[in-house]
Order: sequence, then C-alpha cells, then structure tokens
Amino acid sequence: MDEIIKVVVEKTDISEELAKKVVVTVLNYLDDKLPSPIGGNLQGFLDNEQTIDTIENIAKGLGGFFNKTDK
Repeated sequence: MDEIIKVVVEKTDISEELAKKVVVTVLNYLDDKLPSPIGGNLQGFLDNEQTIDTIENIAKGLGGFFNKTDK
C-alpha cells in the first residue's frame, strides 16, 4: 500500500497523510463493492501479506466476475 500512496503523492502533489486517507478510503469502498472473495482481500494483497489461498480466492472471484452472463 505504501507504493500506491507514494504514487498518489507524486501524481497529485498532495501530502502523504492526505494520500493515505484517499487510498484507504478507496480500498474500503472497493472491499465493500467487489464480490467476495475479492472484496475484503485488497488490503492484505497490497500489504504483501497475502497467502496462496488469498491469491487463489481472488483469481476465482475475478473469473466468476468476468464470466457472468446476462440471461
């Protein structure tokens, strides 16, 4: 997550403190809106605390998310 905060600071010229608030707010929003198992795992993934199970769950969730069909 620190890397994303650094990018936000560089691209927007806002303070690191404000950039952190922005990144955390966006991550919380995405965690709430994305289907599980993706939602709720973004923070750990970005902090490099993910496990193989978390990565597999995210991949499965993305597969299901993109394979949805309208009937």
